[in-house]
Formats: sequence, C-alpha cells, structure tokens
Amino acid sequence: MELRTIEVPRTARYYVRAEPGTPTREVWFLLHGYGQLAAPFLGSLAALARPGRTLVAPEGLSRYYLKRGTGAVGASWMTREERADEIRDTLRYLDLVWEGLRGPGRASQGGLTAFGFSQGGAAAARWAVLGRAPVAQLVSWGCPLPSDLDLAAHAERVRALRWTFVLGRSDESIDRAAHAAGLARLRAMGVEPTEHEFSGAHELEPGLLGALA
Repeated sequence: MELRTIEVPRTARYYVRAEPGTPTREVWFLLHGYGQLAAPFLGSLAALARPGRTLVAPEGLSRYYLKRGTGAVGASWMTREERADEIRDTLRYLDLVWEGLRGPGRASQGGLTAFGFSQGGAAAARWAVLGRAPVAQLVSWGCPLPSDLDLAAHAERVRALRWTFVLGRSDESIDRAAHAAGLARLRAMGVEPTEHEFSGAHELEPGLLGALA
C-alpha cells in the first residue's frame, strides 16, 4: 500500500468585526479551541473590541459533529493524523486570510496580534513563529507552547515577539509540566513572557479579557 497526497482548493470561513468608518490601526486574529466554531467564539470575545481594532476569527479547517454523527457541529485545527500536513495547511490558510485583509498598499498598517484559546493557542504560536504574517504579539490562553516548535531555528522572530500566557488556576485540562517547560524554553532564549492567572478553569474570563484589551 502506497501513501499519496494531493493539495486541493477548498473553501474556509472566517468572521470579521470592525467599527464601520474607523481606520484600522491593529488586527487581532482569534483562534478558537477544539470543538468550537468561529462565530460564537468571536462573540465571546467582545471585550477585546476597541475603536481602530479589527477582530478576525478564522475557523479550523476540519468541522465535525460533536455527538454521534449528528447535532451540534464543532471544528478542529488538527489531529495526530497527517499532523505535519495539517500544520502546514493551517499556516498557509492563516497567511492567506491576513494577506487578503491587509489589501494592496497596507502591508505596514497597524500591529498584528495572534490570540489563541486552548487548541487555538498552539495554532497561534506556530503561526506567529512559522507563518509569513508579521505577528507582533502572541496571547496563548489555556495552552502550553507546542513542544515541537523549533524556537532556535527562528530565534530572531521568537525574540521579537511579545509573548503572553494566560492560565486558570482550576484548569485541569492543561498539562502544567508542559506549560512550565514552554516558559523555560522561552527564557532560555532570552525572552521573558508575561504571565496572567485567574481563579477559573478552562474558560475565558471577561475581566481579564478586558485587561488584556
């Protein structure tokens, strides 16, 4: 049995929130967690909205039924199957969304933040380091730094990024050893990440969102 692969064009969806008539000064890409969809995720992040800030919520390329093949639908950024291909497809997808948004003559406009919750935090970190888009800030909420992300190979970009990690004290879904190891890897590169904790679990906390905004 021989494995073969082929690249195919497909349709992805993303949602944008911006104030009409207000010039864009910065863009935040908001990457949802496992099993979520982009539209409700964007709605849950209303506290991040500000005049001059465009919020962009891409949806993971793999949608599926959450329960027994019917009912509610969620999306995922990747699984362990053909993992490298899915990571590469996600990077290309996010780069294309960014390039379509900035438009001609707007390459240097504003700052770009990648915000990821749960599984979206890993996708955001990979995009910030490996993608073509000029991400200036990464906010990873409820997700450790991916252990396979080669920081040394992209040292200049890693050091130029502003790194922020958010963790709920009651979050039982995150691997805390992996979280600590990721922070240690950044510090070994000369990067001092910003850390925030809150009293909740694996969830978004409106007060802290407002502070980050």
